[in-house]
Amino acid sequence: MNKKIPMRQCVGCREMKQKKDMLRIIKNAENEILLDTTGKKNGRGAYICPDGECLAQAIKTKGLERSLKTAIPGEVIDTLTKEMERIAKG
Repeated sequence: MNKKIPMRQCVGCREMKQKKDMLRIIKNAENEILLDTTGKKNGRGAYICPDGECLAQAIKTKGLERSLKTAIPGEVIDTLTKEMERIAKG
């Protein structure tokens, strides 16, 4: 029997991709917006491709704000961008 592969939609490019290939951004109970590298932290999550262009698109179209149901301050966006660049370099 084939195991079902969890799929998620990127808030940037809007493409469906495998959950394990994507990054999860969460808003926790303290209203902090964080990059969840484990995929297991509590909070409202949004999935995004590990790609700076998808992050830029998600910010431009307000897809990330819609998914997390909150406004996202500029310094948080800067932090997410830096973390994403660090992960992309591996």
